[in-house]
Amino acid sequence: MTELRHSSIQLVVFDLDGTLVDSRRDIADSANDTLVAYGVSPLSEEAIGRMVGDGAPVLVARAFAAAGAEKPADALDRFLAIYNERLLDHTTPYPGIPSVLSQLGTRARLAVLTNKPLEPTRRILDGLDLTRYFGPKWVVAGDGPFARKPDPTGLQHLISFASTAAAATVLVGDSAIDWQTGFRANVKVCVARYGFGGDGFVESLPADAWAIDSPRQLLEHL
Repeated sequence: MTELRHSSIQLVVFDLDGTLVDSRRDIADSANDTLVAYGVSPLSEEAIGRMVGDGAPVLVARAFAAAGAEKPADALDRFLAIYNERLLDHTTPYPGIPSVLSQLGTRARLAVLTNKPLEPTRRILDGLDLTRYFGPKWVVAGDGPFARKPDPTGLQHLISFASTAAAATVLVGDSAIDWQTGFRANVKVCVARYGFGGDGFVESLPADAWAIDSPRQLLEHL
């Protein structure tokens, strides 16, 4: 990976799960409870973590497929109901995230772009005291007016709303979905290698991309 410094960045957009917050256990527990409710054997937390990134409908479909079972018609609704009750049981900000956001907020606009629905996104940000870093209009979720990632329109909206340019924007995320989103919007992408969505795709990134092993390393680049 090439070491880069981007002093002209005006907008930093963060993925939520696997980038700002470690939510893998709560998501995995909810997915496994859903599987078990239909008599299907649970999966490992690591396996479910690798399924996260495309939104709950895809996650539930992947979980049943990986367990070798047909997905029931109401499985998504059951998963959402279960997960809604344990959003913050084990979910925490990654170490250093509040400090990093506080420092970056003095240099650039901060935003969130997630495929998670808006209501649980706001509950997680509120519950972890992260809302202070992102104004209401700076959180774009998967059930809003824009197509989910990797469609770039949500990211492009944030760029326009910030009155900045793609060249002055960085998307920070942990998965190939985030990388594809940034590529399609022609923005710089910083891969959060500490998250749970990477699963080897980092090795195939182009030379002008960069990855971080902790949130604090983002300050070294920006």
